[in-house]
Amino acid sequence: MARWLPLVWLLGLLPGAAPAPPRRDAGAQAWAPAAPELLRRPVRFALDTYSRGLAAGARVVPGAVSGRVRRAGRGALYSLEVTLEELPCKDPAACQLPVPQRTLLCSFEVLSEQGKHELLKQHCGPVDAEIKGDNNETLSPFLPLLDSDPLPQDFYVKMASLFKDFITTYNRTYETEEEAQWRMSVFINNMIRAQKIQALDRGTAQYGVTKFSDLTEEEFRTFYLNPLLKGGPGKKMRLVKSVGDPAPPEWDWRKKGAVTKVKNQGMCGSCWAFSVTGNVEGQWFLKRGDLLSLSEQELVDCDRVDKACMGGLPSNAYSAIKTLGGLETEDDYSYSGHLQTCSFSADKVKVYINDSVELSHDEQELAAWLATNGPISIAINAFGMQFYRHGISRPLRLLCSPWFIDHAVLLVGYGNRSDVPFWAIKNSWGTDWGEEGYYYLHRGSGACGVNAMASSAIVN
Repeated sequence: MARWLPLVWLLGLLPGAAPAPPRRDAGAQAWAPAAPELLRRPVRFALDTYSRGLAAGARVVPGAVSGRVRRAGRGALYSLEVTLEELPCKDPAACQLPVPQRTLLCSFEVLSEQGKHELLKQHCGPVDAEIKGDNNETLSPFLPLLDSDPLPQDFYVKMASLFKDFITTYNRTYETEEEAQWRMSVFINNMIRAQKIQALDRGTAQYGVTKFSDLTEEEFRTFYLNPLLKGGPGKKMRLVKSVGDPAPPEWDWRKKGAVTKVKNQGMCGSCWAFSVTGNVEGQWFLKRGDLLSLSEQELVDCDRVDKACMGGLPSNAYSAIKTLGGLETEDDYSYSGHLQTCSFSADKVKVYINDSVELSHDEQELAAWLATNGPISIAINAFGMQFYRHGISRPLRLLCSPWFIDHAVLLVGYGNRSDVPFWAIKNSWGTDWGEEGYYYLHRGSGACGVNAMASSAIVN
């Protein structure tokens, strides 16, 4: 069973830069990190309130605590993350039912005003630190759960074997023995990091070995993500009207012929182009009945506002398509994964768009719009995706902030798995990543900013 996680782990997982902007209500300040001494009273109050709901004789012992504070008027709002050991009852006279010992990760929101406290939100879930290798073998017994844990005797033997399997599976070659040793050390650190992400995920996702496991976090961000997205949506678009009708219980445009095969952007931060062409492909199919695989390379080469492999914004890409006069197909303008001289030919245009629109931030309205109008271009925080294997991802909001969006993708459907609501997301990292190229993210909680930058082209 997992033990409590030290605060340094939570801090180590936080993405850099981009602090959350101030909330808009009058008199309120922005969220800020809270010093440990400020957290004592709100944490004690939250734990006392939580303990009242325990079975008779049960008790909790707090572990790691992290939090931030937002001041408004004479009060303060605390957002807390606390790990708890829920200990079994040892008093036979008080125990009603046997309760096994377990570790929980809890999030609380506590309002403190004029010396009084009120618990506004509470959510607790079990910590599960199990991660998987390529052969679905459980790796957790071989990985240190705490920074202070001693390494198992056969740790490096096990890691060397796992790294060798990784090299074979993903056909890796390294130029020198020194580089191979360096990549193995990166791989081991990544396996430990994946375990931390696994332990803090509240969904059903599994994290572990992927084709990106020998890349440092900085390399992964540089080669595969899009730093320009965190600056906001860019060009202002018209806000679309609500559909009006409620969303069906589930929907999947893949089953209705509106989605092309999963593509691969390679080591190029061109996700913005893949997100937009995926949306336009769906819009054209719904209006004209033809599903065409459209050219991302045309946008990489010919969009003069965006930055090719250095990133871009969907709003700019829609404008570029209108300015150019349309999109060629992938067959006519094939993808190279790097910036080339623009070789756009108006004679080869197969698809055009008339306009582009911004969509609602409400996830119910997004679902209704998607079911009625087709796949949606969105952008998300890619926290944990370097090690995502399958399942429904639901990272802590603290770790996957909607204010730090860095990857553009395509929303193609939604539904439920074992009563867990999800968004089905088409990625652009090839079919050898995730669930055959797809990512599943929790629906209804604004997870990782899934609802923050939704847009679509309009084809009349």
